[in-house]
Amino acid sequence: MNSSFVPPRRVKIGDAASFVGTTPRAIRHYHEIGLLPEPERGSDDRRRYGYDEMIQLLWIRKMTEAGIALDDIRDAFVDAAPDGPDSDHGVAGILERLESTLVAQEAELARQRSAVQRMRTRGSRMGLLSDFVTNRLESLPEGSLRQADLDNLLVIERVFGPLGAAVNATRYIALSTHPGLREESDRVDAAEEALDDTIAVDDPRVAQVAAERHAFELALDAVIEESGLAQDDDALFDSWDVLHPAAADDGGAEASQDSGGEQRSMNVGEAIGKMPYDWSPARLRCIELAEEMSAHESTSS
Repeated sequence: MNSSFVPPRRVKIGDAASFVGTTPRAIRHYHEIGLLPEPERGSDDRRRYGYDEMIQLLWIRKMTEAGIALDDIRDAFVDAAPDGPDSDHGVAGILERLESTLVAQEAELARQRSAVQRMRTRGSRMGLLSDFVTNRLESLPEGSLRQADLDNLLVIERVFGPLGAAVNATRYIALSTHPGLREESDRVDAAEEALDDTIAVDDPRVAQVAAERHAFELALDAVIEESGLAQDDDALFDSWDVLHPAAADDGGAEASQDSGGEQRSMNVGEAIGKMPYDWSPARLRCIELAEEMSAHESTSS
C-alpha cells in the first residue's frame, strides 16, 4: 500500500480539534469535566486520539450545536450503554427537556420582539410600558406626554401593576388635553419642590402649599368627571376582568403580574421602603396635610 494513503492510527490534539471543527482548548475542557476520558499519551507525553475518541468528539460537536449542555451530554454518555438497544434513551430524555426549554425561549423571544415593535411604533419610552397602559394613552397626539409623566407611570406600574398605571394614566390624559390645568399642575409642583430642607415643617408655607395641592386635585377630579374620563376608567376595570378572569375570581391576586408575567408588583409599604425620593421633611408634611384635606373632603361630602 502506498504510504501516502495510510491513515495515522492516533493523532495529536491539534489534528483532532481541526478535524472535528473545535479547538484544543475545548477538548481539554471536555477532559476536565469528565465528558471525554483522557486518551493514551505518546512517547512524548502528549495526548493521542484514536478512532473511538474522534467519534465521541464528533457526537459532542453535533450535540452542542443542537444546544445540549455539556453536563447533559456527559450524563447521557454515562447513562447510555454503548451499542446497546437503549443507548439513545438518555439522549432522548435530554432532547425532550431541551425542546421544552426551546419552546420557552421562543415564547420569550416573541415577547421581546413584541416589546421592540411596541417601542418602535409608540415611542421608546411609552413602548416600555405594558400594552394595557399604552392602549389607554393611544388617543393622545404624539408628544403630548412629558418624560416625567412616563417616568411616573413606569413607577406606578411597578407598584400597582398595569391596571393601576392605566387608571392613573387618566390624570396625564387630562393634563395633556387641558393646557390651563397643566400650567397649574406645574405651578403647584414647583411650590412643593421649593419646600426643601431649609423650610421647617411648621412653616406656614407648608400648609399653604398643601391647600394649593388639595385645590388643584379637586379641579383635576372635576375635569376628569366632566370630560367623561371617569367612565373610561370604569371600562378599564371591565376590560381587565375580561383579560384576566382568574384575577377577577381571586379578588385581583393575579393583578400583581406585569404584561410579561415575570415580575410581581409591590405593595405600597414595600415601594416606600425601596423607591428613593429626595423629599424634605417639609415636603413630606405638605403631602400628608393635603391627604388629610382630601380625606376630610370625602367624609364630609
